[in-house]
Amino acid sequence: MPALVLLGAQWGDEGKGKATDLLGGSVDYVVRYQGGNNAGHTVVVGDQKYALHLLPSGILTPECTPVIGNGVVVDPSVLLSELSGLNERGVDTSKLLLSGNAHIITPYNVTLDKVTERFLGKRKIGTTGRGIGPTYADKINRVGIRVQDLYDESILTQKVEAALDVKNQVLTKLFNRRAISTDQVVEELLVYADKLAPYVTDTVLVLNQALEDDKVVLFEGGQGTLLDIDHGTYPFVTSSNPTAGGACTGAGVGPTKISRVIGILKAYTTRVGAGPFPTELFDEDGEALRRIGHERGVTTGRDRRCGWFDAVIARYATRVNGLTDFFLTKLDVLTGWEQIPVCVAYEIDGKRVEELPYSQSDFHHAKPIYENLPGWSEDISSAKSFSDLPKNAQAYVKALEEMSGAPISAIGVGPGRDETIEINSFI
Repeated sequence: MPALVLLGAQWGDEGKGKATDLLGGSVDYVVRYQGGNNAGHTVVVGDQKYALHLLPSGILTPECTPVIGNGVVVDPSVLLSELSGLNERGVDTSKLLLSGNAHIITPYNVTLDKVTERFLGKRKIGTTGRGIGPTYADKINRVGIRVQDLYDESILTQKVEAALDVKNQVLTKLFNRRAISTDQVVEELLVYADKLAPYVTDTVLVLNQALEDDKVVLFEGGQGTLLDIDHGTYPFVTSSNPTAGGACTGAGVGPTKISRVIGILKAYTTRVGAGPFPTELFDEDGEALRRIGHERGVTTGRDRRCGWFDAVIARYATRVNGLTDFFLTKLDVLTGWEQIPVCVAYEIDGKRVEELPYSQSDFHHAKPIYENLPGWSEDISSAKSFSDLPKNAQAYVKALEEMSGAPISAIGVGPGRDETIEINSFI
């Protein structure tokens, strides 16, 4: 049976939660493989709206086993709070599996994230201040704290002490902050040990055995392709690999196990935080997209920057992820425009450029070259098939598909679980 990767093909916030939830009834496991509580998914089930941050969207499907993989960084307090909130709403969270190799976001990494951003001033990256970057830095520097360390107090103490040797120097001498006590951090982290214990397991073994047993496993990326630490708009990126390759390292499965890679595209473009954004709108059209699309970050609460669809970054996402399909979301938001511009190329230093420039400087100065497509005024939220869409909406979808380089297999025409047109089955 297939192992599927589902990821954002823009700068995140494309509607991955809706797509994952749509597939939830057909898959056995849904796996978060990178990121932390700096990502967010909104899933609408009936008249209920669920905002998920750390938990995989599959947790809302009773038949599905949700998994937090080794590539995720976990804030225990956030995870337990999210579980508690779902339990209070009648959602069964007992099937959650948490990798013992996932790294823990410690209190000192949250502190460092916040003070560093303030210190950078105008040069700040625009992080969420939740300790994600410093935790991944600790992982690479081999001074990180893993979930499994909670169950050996001696090892935990040694690791926290080693991490704070340098961090306290930075906090006290550079940022003029008080030093953090090793004992205090250890005491705080140990509180979570018993609470997390029912979920902790060897998820690499579980997932590989599931695939050997012909189970369907869906790997769910946070953020989006253009926020990938290696392939995104560096340095205005996240600290992990949301691209398809990250699923293999972040969950511990080989690339030969992956059979399909699904990219989520919004019918226009948004991003949160700093960094280049060629199609960004600063006029009433941008404000209309923000208002109609309810473009506010699930996790950050920040207004999203809005712009027209960018086919250049869609083609790039197809290439670096090896996308086999697209899920196009929020097509309904574009209802009402007489003409809808689509960025088909960039102008850089007077030259037309068809592909994403590798140079950050070039990308920063890229000017969008637009092609106007005819809009539609009909309400499409009740459309159940592609043929139900207005002719101009059909033409818009077909144009995006041709420009982006992979078939559009599903279309979101509203926020609800049932407001989706499925053209080709993903499984």
